[in-house]
Amino acid sequence: MAKTIIVAGYGPGISAAVAERFGKEDFAVALVARNAQRLAEGQKALAGRSIRAEAFPTDLAQPGAARAAVGKVRAKLGPISALHWNAYSNAAGDLLTADVGAIRDVLDIAVTSLIIVVQESLPDLRTQKGAVLVTNGGFAFYDPKVDEAGVKFKSMGLSAANAAKHKIVGMLAHRLRDDGVYIGEVVIRGVVKGSSWDSGNGDVEPSAVAAKFWELYSARKQTSVTL
Repeated sequence: MAKTIIVAGYGPGISAAVAERFGKEDFAVALVARNAQRLAEGQKALAGRSIRAEAFPTDLAQPGAARAAVGKVRAKLGPISALHWNAYSNAAGDLLTADVGAIRDVLDIAVTSLIIVVQESLPDLRTQKGAVLVTNGGFAFYDPKVDEAGVKFKSMGLSAANAAKHKIVGMLAHRLRDDGVYIGEVVIRGVVKGSSWDSGNGDVEPSAVAAKFWELYSARKQTSVTL
């Protein structure tokens, strides 16, 4: 059976590695993000590795656009077998000074659009016993030192969104278990090499994260793991 994975929030780093890892397992790859040029480059790179990939430029801060993207993917690549959510924003760094638009964007990208895309993909995911795979960060955890770091690094909006995303993963895992749909999350506690956070101190290889996602997808046992 042909399989398709949506990689939402595609860019260099984790999502590129996930696209390649699943593509090597005969998934067609739908690249979804706002930057059309980056998507085109990713599509070309994957094609060079004999992986079928299609680009779907989409502003994931707009839940309606995120929903529409699922229909476009289905029409071009077939039913959705897996969804990888890698989209996030580090806007609203200080919640006391951020404007309402920035706060909404952070939450819409990380949370609202994730839920909307799961809803829209759900008939396919149920039929195919598919999976939702979520990238998260260490700001997700409830811990005074983590909260202090979120303030220090001006990542208060991201911290709130990550915490909400972590809770959503846990709830969806319970909600969809009887439907045979797997939900898994990889929480990154370090700095991903080559990411926008990497100033030369990156200690997490994107390929290692992609391998962990494939392991979770294949085993379908753990809901959340930390790297």
